[in-house]
Amino acid sequence: MARGATFAALRHRNYRIWALAGFISVIGTWMQVLGVNWYVLKETGSATSMGFAVLLQAAPTLLLSVWGGVLADRLPARPLLIAAQGAHAVLAAGLAAVALTGVGGLPLIFAISLATGAVSAIEGPVMGRWAASLVDRETLGNALALGSLTNSAGRILGMSLGAVVVAAVGPALLFGINAASFAAVVVALFAVRPGAVPGLPVPDAGRARDGVRAGFAYLRGQPVLLLALALSFVLGSLGRNYQVTMAAMSDGPLDAGASGYGLLSTVFAVGTVVGALVAARRRSLGYRTLVVAGLVASGLQIVAGLAPGTWSFAAVILPIAAAAVVIDTTVGTRAQLDTDGAMRGRVLAALAVTGSVSAAVGAPLLGWLAEHAGPRQTLVLAGAAAAIATTAAGVALDRQRGSAATLALVVPRPRHPVRRAAFRAARVVRPTGAVCVIAPAEAGAVRSGGFRLRELVTAGPVANR
Repeated sequence: MARGATFAALRHRNYRIWALAGFISVIGTWMQVLGVNWYVLKETGSATSMGFAVLLQAAPTLLLSVWGGVLADRLPARPLLIAAQGAHAVLAAGLAAVALTGVGGLPLIFAISLATGAVSAIEGPVMGRWAASLVDRETLGNALALGSLTNSAGRILGMSLGAVVVAAVGPALLFGINAASFAAVVVALFAVRPGAVPGLPVPDAGRARDGVRAGFAYLRGQPVLLLALALSFVLGSLGRNYQVTMAAMSDGPLDAGASGYGLLSTVFAVGTVVGALVAARRRSLGYRTLVVAGLVASGLQIVAGLAPGTWSFAAVILPIAAAAVVIDTTVGTRAQLDTDGAMRGRVLAALAVTGSVSAAVGAPLLGWLAEHAGPRQTLVLAGAAAAIATTAAGVALDRQRGSAATLALVVPRPRHPVRRAAFRAARVVRPTGAVCVIAPAEAGAVRSGGFRLRELVTAGPVANR
């Protein structure tokens, strides 16, 4: 990528506005996460209860994201997002009221956490479609990578500031700050000028009216995308739940205690920033990048299981975190670019569900393995399984994309005698490399079954596209 292209998406005015508002909102969100965890832990003294509050915020994604995807494909994004920001602000203000007055106590905290998760689940696909409309196709991957950078930096800053505030005045102020932070997003929604850049194609209104079943039917017909989602699930469940394995290693073989766990968490957060910068500098994020990053993360996970001390473990954790961000950014980019515009919201919903399920399955599985087989053995075993799955997915992706890129060009045989003779002559002299390349459909392209057809005549083998 050309020098200075790491921040290419920022040349778009709309994206600059949105990125700044998103950064402010992410800081407030992580302040609230810390505040809820601290409040529950203080009231109950139970880490299990704290985990239950986190689960309540994540669980709605499994049930409601698909409906959020349908709404994203059917309705204008701006009104939906404004309504979602208002709902988030009201819920955050409710948390502040509970923390100040004690009215409602833990049951109300849990209920608000569940409602917050529900709003986030519906909002997610809509937000994804909206953000993609702020940049052009060439800078979409860069925009997603910078979004990861914003999230990582906002998380670090939000948790750091939140720790200071909660120690000084308690969690109520954290909830109040988060409620106010949504105003920045609403202002940005009004400040953005729709249609300022030629973004992704506008969905066909007729197909967008289809529901959840149509989304599942579409996914069943996209083997490459299904393979990417399946690989994302495996890598997410076996190689992404490092909050579990880092805690187990700190408390066990590394004997680092709480301070060591805090150090490793900080290193992991720094690694996510590095990964976002790496992804932002790449000219394109394709399936080869996904497979390479998956193999790197899996191999390093095995090395992490063999690390003798805290610092050596931290040295391996940093590139693993970076690879994780590259994986997420690549899958998100392909989900946006390689799908039909009328189904993009539902595909983004499927991606969100995949992430939630991988966390829900992987965290208890890795915790159980760490308890019964040992933390080191868990990392080695999970890393080896992830490496095998990545290799298999790489082979399958290569076959799927290779078969799609080398289909013979089928041309109807002319009926007129003169044209028939010319057709036969052309077949004799046509190079053997003449193929029909099938690429995802784009706006303005000639379509056939959801794909764009281009004749590529070459004297050699087909290039890996």
